[in-house]
Amino acid sequence: MSTGSASSIVEDTVNRRRDDLVALSHDIHAEPELAFDEHRSCAKTQALVVERGFAIEAAPGGLDTAFRAEYGSGSLVIGICAEYDALPEMGHACGHNIIAASAVGTALALAEVADELDLTVVLIGTPAEEAGGGKVLLLNAGTFDDIATAVMLHPGPADMAAARSLALSEVAVSYTGRESHAAVAPYLGVNAADAVTVAQVAVGLLRQQLAPGQMMHGIVTNGGQATNVIPAHAEMKYTMRATDMDSLRLLEAKMAGCFASGAVATGCEHSVRETAPPYDALAPDRFLAEVFRAEMIRNGRHPLPVELEAALPLGSTDMGNVTQVLPGIHPVVGIDAGGASLHQPQFAAAAAGPSADKAVIDGSIMLARTVVALAQNGTERERVLEAQARRRAS
Repeated sequence: MSTGSASSIVEDTVNRRRDDLVALSHDIHAEPELAFDEHRSCAKTQALVVERGFAIEAAPGGLDTAFRAEYGSGSLVIGICAEYDALPEMGHACGHNIIAASAVGTALALAEVADELDLTVVLIGTPAEEAGGGKVLLLNAGTFDDIATAVMLHPGPADMAAARSLALSEVAVSYTGRESHAAVAPYLGVNAADAVTVAQVAVGLLRQQLAPGQMMHGIVTNGGQATNVIPAHAEMKYTMRATDMDSLRLLEAKMAGCFASGAVATGCEHSVRETAPPYDALAPDRFLAEVFRAEMIRNGRHPLPVELEAALPLGSTDMGNVTQVLPGIHPVVGIDAGGASLHQPQFAAAAAGPSADKAVIDGSIMLARTVVALAQNGTERERVLEAQARRRAS
């Protein structure tokens, strides 16, 4: 089969399934579910590929809302990652409904050429990207061991072929003091809420000494229950980000000192616990990113220049951990959200609008045609297969 005919087949397949894919995106959007509780969304994402004859493995890695759907028996195993978790109170303000629907569209398209291109197509349902690191857990459980290349896309405010991300870690910091009546005997209390305040002041002062790309943001999740009781318990959650894992570790060490300062100043005890696996930075595969960029231009889109993409990391994602282990891409497909960006209510509304529907279809076509280009380029195909063989041998 020629490159042109395979590429045409996958594009025609997506266009033929347009109504089904848009309906899937809207259906997931209408019933948002939080991390590790995406039972309806997980089932919806599987429905169209089950109908097409994909074999389903439920709950890989022991994750109830994960799945693997497999089609074909080719030597080149392609993983397509589907996300479908939402944000608390804002629903799909990160557009994961678009991610799931475009992943399904890509899988359906590649199934049509799997035999001719010697492919095995694997759609992987990956829960808890927003909180919990589903892909990291699946990666550690071996779910990606047989995958030669992993692809997915993400909606955003602009088109980015080689999108970058920041490394991330999340912690919960707890302080324990001693209760006392705030008016009768405040001197008998040890104020855990004051420990939070001192720690936050230390964090604020640290910002002047941050290295480029380092940042932190947090919330107080428990600051006491009554104004007339010195609080014995208080807790906050912090996210830390940096350009790479080494820089993140340096930031974590400095933040640990800030957290400890609250305990030292108030006499509280404190503990710091990691609430999710750390996310590594994206490392987009050069060949895949270049092909996807060309596909964006072919579809009338305008991806940001390469040098600008590298300087504008877009949040953090557990897909970064995957791309650090095997070749992959996580491009951003732009939608019109009226100037709103990710994690804003206006973006959630736009994620079921006309430009979001276009992103589902364009994204499915662009991802599928990118995989076709990889499968039919002998040098690049051999490169990813050799890398996979090295991983499995190590």
